[in-house]
Order: sequence, then structure tokens, then C-alpha cells
Amino acid sequence: MRRLGFLAILALAAGGYAVYRIAQPYQGFQGEVFVEFPRGTGTGAIADALTRAGVVRSRWDFLLARTIDREGVLQAGEYRFNRPAAPSEIVSRIRRGDVFYYELVVPEGKNMFDIAAALEELGAFKAAAFLAAARNPAMIRDLDPKAPSLEGYLFPDTYRLGRHTTPEKLCHMMTARFREAWAGLHTDAGVHNTVTLASLVEKEGKLPEERPRIAAVFTNRLRIGMKLDCDPTTIYAALLENRYRGTIYRSDLDRDHPYNTYHYAGLPPGPIANPGLASIHAALAPAETDAIYFVARADGSGGHDFSNNIAAHESAVTRYHRALRKLR
Repeated sequence: MRRLGFLAILALAAGGYAVYRIAQPYQGFQGEVFVEFPRGTGTGAIADALTRAGVVRSRWDFLLARTIDREGVLQAGEYRFNRPAAPSEIVSRIRRGDVFYYELVVPEGKNMFDIAAALEELGAFKAAAFLAAARNPAMIRDLDPKAPSLEGYLFPDTYRLGRHTTPEKLCHMMTARFREAWAGLHTDAGVHNTVTLASLVEKEGKLPEERPRIAAVFTNRLRIGMKLDCDPTTIYAALLENRYRGTIYRSDLDRDHPYNTYHYAGLPPGPIANPGLASIHAALAPAETDAIYFVARADGSGGHDFSNNIAAHESAVTRYHRALRKLR
């Protein structure tokens, strides 16, 4: 009996030490370290990789923690470690599949330059690398043979990127999401003109209810051969030539550039941003109106005044400038 009691005490002590050991945070690396487990990696191999990276003190600590926590399966993927962590916590993380990724949020109306800047700020990859991939329209040419680039087809959404995601892979993800959205519209409209028009509507329309009316103004102008005079196209022309200075100058409006709709009638050669579904719907179904002008209101609402003749438009423009002066 004494022997059994001694063994019981010994077992309790060993169990207590084991629980204590797997609960002790450890960090045998500097800064941060990434450890990747390919699909099919066994528990022993995971323990060895974590030990080599300095995430756990020894493989036995991890194996002991896994013996105590047998729930679920250990998930493949890449994990980032940037602070001391206990083996029990590490087992829990890998079981949950708490893998490392960058989260890229692309709102409606952002262009490829905006996306490139966001990616560089995230630390995913350099802006120039993404722009090089986005300027190549090859992966969308079957859908839009006239596409100058992937602009317009980098669908607004939230994307998760791993450290090994390439700019080309991201572009594939984004254009695949566009294809899904476009297929869901069940339309036989031409994708090039629709998305190009939708991109102008997206940049001009701040209020959802106004987008069909803005689409109608552009459509009416296209029908009668009137220049679109769309400010965002001059901005995009400047972006393409790396000369945009944060505002529109007279020289931008006068510049001979195919994207400058103050200089050329018709739609620009391609989209100037990546529109969301609401703007695409507006381009497919413009409102029924004979308006051919619109100007922003100065009340901060994001709304516009619409006119069907130059006199009414000039009156609206005068009201806009008068309201601006009062706000100063």
C-alpha cells in the first residue's frame, strides 16, 4: 500500500509538472518567425519544425501538450510567432487553424493604383509589382478582348493573402470574383462598355439612388455624341502618366490623352476604377430621364442637381459656387 501511495504521489507530481511545463511561455527566436506545415505533416514533424524555429523549448513539450489536448486535428498552413507562447497555446492555435494572412479590403471605386498602395502599406508586396501584374490584361482577355489592363475587373471585396501569394495570383483571385459577379447578372450586354460606364458612375455617384440617373446622363451624352466631361477620367489619365498632383488643373482638362473625356467624345478606352455591383446595375439599367448635365451640391450630402439644358445647368453651377463661398 505504501508503494502504491508513493507511486500515486509520484504520478500526481509528474502530472502537475507536465501541466506546469506546457503552460510556460517560451521564445527562442528574435523578432518574428514563420513556420509552415504542408498538408499531411504529422504531429512529430510539426513538433520538430517548431523546435528548430525556437517556438518551443523541445519537441517533447509540444508532444506533451498535444497528448493532453487531443481535440480536433492540427491544421496545415503558415503560422506567425512574434511573442513568447506556451506549448498548450501553440497546440490550440494550430488546432484552430490560426494561420497567418494579410487582409486586403478593396472598397468599390478603388483603382489599381489605390490597391497597389494598400498592398504596399500592408507589407504584402511592392506597389510596382502589383501594378506590373494589373497592367497585363491577358487573364481577362477572353471576357473583354479590348481591355487595356485589369482595371475594372479587380472586383471590390475582402481578400486574404498568404506570404507566398504573388501579385499574379491575387489578380487571378480578384478577376475570378468579378467573373462570378458578372455571371450572376445573367446579361448579354457587352462587358467592356458596361464596366467602363459603371466605373465612371462609381467615381461620380456617392448616393446609391443617384447612380442610375448619373448613368443616364452619360448614356444620353453618348447617344447624341456629346463629350462626357467626366473629371475622374482626367485624374485617371494623370495617374497613368504618373503626374497626378492631388487635384485637377486646367492643363489636365486640356491634355490630349485618350482617357480625357473633356478632350475626346465617347467612353474612355477602358474602366477607370473597379465598380461594385450597384454601379454595374446602374450602367445596365440607366434611369429614364432626358438629363444631360449634373453638378454636385455644396451641402455635403454627396447629391447632385440634374439638368436637361445648359441654362438650367449654369444656374445650378452658380448656386453651387454661391453655396461654397458661404461655407468658407
